[in-house]
Amino acid sequence: MILLDPNARPVIGHRGNRAHAPENTLPSLLEAVALGADAVEFDVRITRDGVLVLMHDVTLDRTTDASGAVAAYTFADLVGVDAGARFTSNGRDFPWRGRGAGVPRFDHVIEALPRDLPLIVEVKTPDATPALVQAIARHNLTARVIVAGFDPASTFPLRHGAVALGASTPDVARLVAPAILRQRVPQPWYRALCIPPTRRGIPVPIGSIVRAVREHGVVTHVWTVNEPSRAQRLWRQGVQGIISDDPALMLAARRGV
Repeated sequence: MILLDPNARPVIGHRGNRAHAPENTLPSLLEAVALGADAVEFDVRITRDGVLVLMHDVTLDRTTDASGAVAAYTFADLVGVDAGARFTSNGRDFPWRGRGAGVPRFDHVIEALPRDLPLIVEVKTPDATPALVQAIARHNLTARVIVAGFDPASTFPLRHGAVALGASTPDVARLVAPAILRQRVPQPWYRALCIPPTRRGIPVPIGSIVRAVREHGVVTHVWTVNEPSRAQRLWRQGVQGIISDDPALMLAARRGV
């Protein structure tokens, strides 16, 4: 899989084609695919009745015309929610409002995307993990998915299995000091890092971290990168994947590396 290839430089659509379409919706993901993204990344949560859906935030408030916690809704409650209602690129126009971009269930997304498309799935809460484990088996996704989660509890049930996992936030934090000091790090349990260029305003030593994990076959994907020059610098530092809101821009940037 390209997402685990240390010699690849995949462009990964962050929540789809987020710069131009409402995040974590099927239209946004399909746009990223149509543009030529090598993979897509999206977030999952669980509804009150146990349905796995795509949503980043705890609540619906920021991205939809509804409000309240995702976990307080049944999936039937979410069917009429407009997930494009608040999308805007200039703060004035809302081109996706009323166009049917809803809160999609995981199953529907997988069925609509190309069968060989690699995926990074971010589990936003440990409560969603059991449903995700079942869905991965149901759709035979093991060979083309990385499952990541900031909270170690979100991916713990998948450890020692066949599904490739991303490091949690505490795991990445533990890498920083030995990476900077050029000390050898122990063999990690994860196969990928999905890390930001900065953390709370402080630059993350990405080049050092890449060097520290490379000998263990761990790949590094960086989010969220929307400036071509930054993407090119990261690729030259040895980063594999660029996770971007604007995959078309990153695909063009890759040609210049």
